[in-house]
Amino acid sequence: MTTLSPEKIHEEVKERYGRLADEFDNKFTVEINASCCNDTEDNACCGSDADQAVELFANLYQADTNWLPDEVTGMSLGCGDPVTLANLEEGLTVLDLGSGGGIDCFMAARHVGPTGHVIGVDMTPAMIEKANRNKGKVGLDNVEFRLGQIEDMPVESDTVDVILSNCVINLAPDKTAVFRDAFRVLKPGGRLAVSDIVTQGHFSPEERGDMVSWTGCIAGADDVGDYVAAIRGAGFTDISVRDKAAPDVELAGSLSLGVGVRVFSAKVTAMKPKSEG
Repeated sequence: MTTLSPEKIHEEVKERYGRLADEFDNKFTVEINASCCNDTEDNACCGSDADQAVELFANLYQADTNWLPDEVTGMSLGCGDPVTLANLEEGLTVLDLGSGGGIDCFMAARHVGPTGHVIGVDMTPAMIEKANRNKGKVGLDNVEFRLGQIEDMPVESDTVDVILSNCVINLAPDKTAVFRDAFRVLKPGGRLAVSDIVTQGHFSPEERGDMVSWTGCIAGADDVGDYVAAIRGAGFTDISVRDKAAPDVELAGSLSLGVGVRVFSAKVTAMKPKSEG
């Protein structure tokens, strides 16, 4: 059995997404680049159910993205639409965990307007460079990108109104640290709006040790019970987890299936209490 250390996971994730940024070509579409299978042999990271993989990573945004250039929409690597989920208002400070080429930051920036501010954090230097180039093409002044890990973000405590993330937390080896740091930077009364890959059921140690699958947003996904426990343990309340494909069904309190593993794209929301204690 292969055991993946946190350092190895960070290294491999950074290498893969740095390569995606460096090798990006406008011929790629959102659907091609969003799939975890786009640069692996035999679609190995997605298992045998190709239809399920397409469902997880396709048809992401409810909001209009036509105003964004191909360089932005073509680098969409998400599994959902956290911006619409967040229901943003003008004047808010928004933080995007794992901002990539910047698509969710730019969409959020339009919602919060010139009196608001959007911060994107990403650990891959090539992605930060690409996001800043894209920022120049989009022409938005209320966005900035910072290099850092989402387990320990270069963001001051109690300064953010809303945290977004799109198919990134599953890549982190320590989800508990991610949610604790998210709780730290949010203002009292702030909230999470996350799209992420989550499971019902647990992957085997051998499956968790597949680095290709991990960097493809699959093997690093946690069972919904563990995922919710990490959010709750950080101090969040009003936690909701819903399947993107079945948004009327609440899963935050559900148990694992007990047989096999079901992988799904989740819409996750939670609140930081207005007063602690």
